[in-house]
Amino acid sequence: MKRNTWQREAVREALGSSEGFVSAQALHSNLKNTGSPIGLATVYRALADLAVEGEADSLQQEGESLFRACTPGSHHHHLICRNCGLTVEIEADAVELWAKNVAAEHGFTEPNHIVDVFGLCANCTKRENA
Repeated sequence: MKRNTWQREAVREALGSSEGFVSAQALHSNLKNTGSPIGLATVYRALADLAVEGEADSLQQEGESLFRACTPGSHHHHLICRNCGLTVEIEADAVELWAKNVAAEHGFTEPNHIVDVFGLCANCTKRENA
């Protein structure tokens, strides 16, 4: 575990107060707007560390890494709105069983997986259909 510096704590707090997934650049911009002297490279490193330690979820969208604070130690999946970024954590027992079965069929053990389901949330669907 990395030591907790003021920079890392600032990134953790900013990430925790962000809605949905956010890029390192957007988080850095938010921190700068509040007067923080933190550098962009430091934000990238802190986010990567938080993701490795399970304190942040990360995903790739259109070639960019996006991050969001999550509950450490809980394995979960996401429903993510393609339009507004609204994210809902979901439990998916069927996905867990499927991953274990597919791995076993091919002689693999200890399967790990990431499942993110993208779609349009109810509000964005209403706006598109209006």
